[in-house]
Amino acid sequence: MKRWFIIVIGGLVIFFLAFRVTLLVMKGTGGGQLRDQRPAVAVEVAAVRFGPIREIRKFTGTVYPYNRYVVAPKVSGRVIQITKRIGDPVREGELIARIDDAEYQQAVRESEASLKIAKASLAESRSQFELARQEKERVGSLEARGLATTAELEAALTNYEAREARYRLALAQVEQREAALASSRIRLGYTRLTASGAGFIGERFVDEGALLAPNMAVVLVVRIDSVIVRTTITERDYRYIRPDQPVEVLVDAFPDRRFSGTVARIAPMMQETSRMAEMEVEVGNQLHMLKPGMFARIEVVTAEKDNTQLVPSTAVVERGGSGLFVVPEGETVARYERVTTGIVTPDVTEILEPLLQGRVVTLGQHLLDDGSPIMLPAETPGASGEPDTAGGEKNNR
Repeated sequence: MKRWFIIVIGGLVIFFLAFRVTLLVMKGTGGGQLRDQRPAVAVEVAAVRFGPIREIRKFTGTVYPYNRYVVAPKVSGRVIQITKRIGDPVREGELIARIDDAEYQQAVRESEASLKIAKASLAESRSQFELARQEKERVGSLEARGLATTAELEAALTNYEAREARYRLALAQVEQREAALASSRIRLGYTRLTASGAGFIGERFVDEGALLAPNMAVVLVVRIDSVIVRTTITERDYRYIRPDQPVEVLVDAFPDRRFSGTVARIAPMMQETSRMAEMEVEVGNQLHMLKPGMFARIEVVTAEKDNTQLVPSTAVVERGGSGLFVVPEGETVARYERVTTGIVTPDVTEILEPLLQGRVVTLGQHLLDDGSPIMLPAETPGASGEPDTAGGEKNNR
């Protein structure tokens, strides 16, 4: 019995080994056929095309006036007139406010009176100085002829020198009074506050009757024929931004309008705390639509090409480098191609090389290998997956 059991077990082992050998032989001779029988993968494809592309980086910032200044008095006094209110236009040199000038006019009159006194004193000193000069010459002539003593000559010389000193003092006093009068008139002029440049009244800080101290703000004037949009850029974006790059500015007040400008200035340093650099964009604003304080979105064109090879960005995969799956015309297999990319946007990607033929797979790449069979969707309008626009954006804040 035991012998028969061993024979049966041995037969089963031999049969199992023979079955395994047969499977191995079949696998070795028919592997290519099995691979060819892999199921097709359903994918979506898009055409390779040529067209324009732009790389746009986005930033956010605030609108500022091209320049601004505060109208403030240099002297104290009570406001008796303000000619402008918020939003009013002003011209250079136009009167904006007046301060009560009674005291300053009185100071001018006092200075004028002091100047008259000084001039009268100067006239008297000049007359006495002239008499002393004539006396000195007369005594000198007499002394030369022996008709006057040396003491008389010395007395005449002393008197002459004294009169000359008084005359020079009178001249200095006249100059002093003239300077005081000029200062009084300048202070009187400070009671009229005028615009030092054209613009609009942005803020009004006081009303008539207010008592002003020196340098107290009366109104704020802003110039908005051009505006400055200030923003900050990161260290990563700094190398892409340069002066004179074209810029488009958008504001919430006019969602359907784009304002053209240029990069005007870039700070040569990064702030240590934020690692940001300040950037200024200058925008023409002849219609005065952009107002200081508005929140603005800035789009800077960092790269642009008019005609280049484009594929949808969803077609590009990373497998040890950039590549994509190409479907040759008339075939239903996907061929993997390594590519060199250029400008990359969320919508489309520029392919620098190689020159592609056929269509590219935009959906289902993760299931594909080189030579994988594919199943294409029905040819319907829009099935090619071509993007509607040629450009794209990089959104950086």
